[in-house]
Amino acid sequence: MCFGSAYDNRIMLDSSLNFRLRRRGCTLVVVLGVINLLVALFYFMGYSIGLSPNQQIQTQTRIETDFITVTHPLEDIGHHDLNNSVVTMQTPKLHDIHLPNTTTTTTTNTTTTSWKKLEKCPDPSPHLVGPLRVEFSTPVSLDTVRKENPGLQEGGRYKPHDCVALQKVALIIPFRHRDEHLKFWLYYLHPILQRQQLDYGVYVINQDGDNTFNRAKLMNIGYAEALKEYDYDCFVFSDVDIIPMDDRNTYKCFSQPRHLSVSMDKFDFKLPYNQYFGGVSALSKEQFLKINGFPNNYWGWGGEDDDIFNRVSSRGMSISRPDSEVGKCRMIRHERDKLNDPNPQRFDRIQRTRLTMNTDGINSLKYEVVKVEKDPLFTKITVDVGKP
Repeated sequence: MCFGSAYDNRIMLDSSLNFRLRRRGCTLVVVLGVINLLVALFYFMGYSIGLSPNQQIQTQTRIETDFITVTHPLEDIGHHDLNNSVVTMQTPKLHDIHLPNTTTTTTTNTTTTSWKKLEKCPDPSPHLVGPLRVEFSTPVSLDTVRKENPGLQEGGRYKPHDCVALQKVALIIPFRHRDEHLKFWLYYLHPILQRQQLDYGVYVINQDGDNTFNRAKLMNIGYAEALKEYDYDCFVFSDVDIIPMDDRNTYKCFSQPRHLSVSMDKFDFKLPYNQYFGGVSALSKEQFLKINGFPNNYWGWGGEDDDIFNRVSSRGMSISRPDSEVGKCRMIRHERDKLNDPNPQRFDRIQRTRLTMNTDGINSLKYEVVKVEKDPLFTKITVDVGKP
């Protein structure tokens, strides 16, 4: 009886011990599971907190204008492959975008930079000063002109930086052996043209050799060569010795061919005759082509200006001019160039303009380029125009 009671007590003790061990084991498993879960949770939370925003979210930077949108990952800025981006482009191009007027907005997931589109330049330009003092007594150097016009690009090119010019103007100077006159022209005209807010280029068309001078043919060549470089829509043809005395006399094109040098000191600031179209004139590309450019067969001095007037009037156009005060100009006094004697055939040719203009002009132009020189102040193109 006693033996049985002791045996039962031992069984009960073993059962109780096993139960406690199993409970501790279960508790240990639960605790380890909770610890493992907490470790995983804290690891995940710590990893998420430690990430930078552009690692959690595909962050994008959008560079937006009215015309250009470029989308690319933020982390790729500076080492970006455009093949992996979405690019939408329309005209105008980047040179019409005003970079200084920018706004940048940064959030946790985007950065936005906007460039404002340049507005058109006002007409008239607000930078004009009116009447100018023009003197030729003190010589000028090309170095001086270069230093005073730092905004010029190679080849005498310029465009305003704060607005889009209303016209693209090629200034064409028929030229030979007139270097001192050219210095004065560049000295006075570059600042004037910049104040007029023109997108312009200066082309000095230099006749090679010592054959008889052909001014009108050189102007045709200037038209053709300028268009090889830029999409000009206006062409101003200027003698190298004529300087405007008022910057309100804008060197641009109008609805009718424009005569700009209307009141020269050489003629006591009066128009010598109503048909006069010499000195400085402006024609749009359409107007120039409508008259088939200028004649190529006027060798020597005189006649080509009247021929051009006849071409204009025969096509139903008229000459426009600024008023006599705004159109004042000074001429650099000089002796007539050698091999530029008056053309004895000029009067006969002028009478036959209507008969010859369809076959003598830009459509029959022949010449050879000898050399092209690029200076910050101008593009000089030396050409062989042939012989009379």
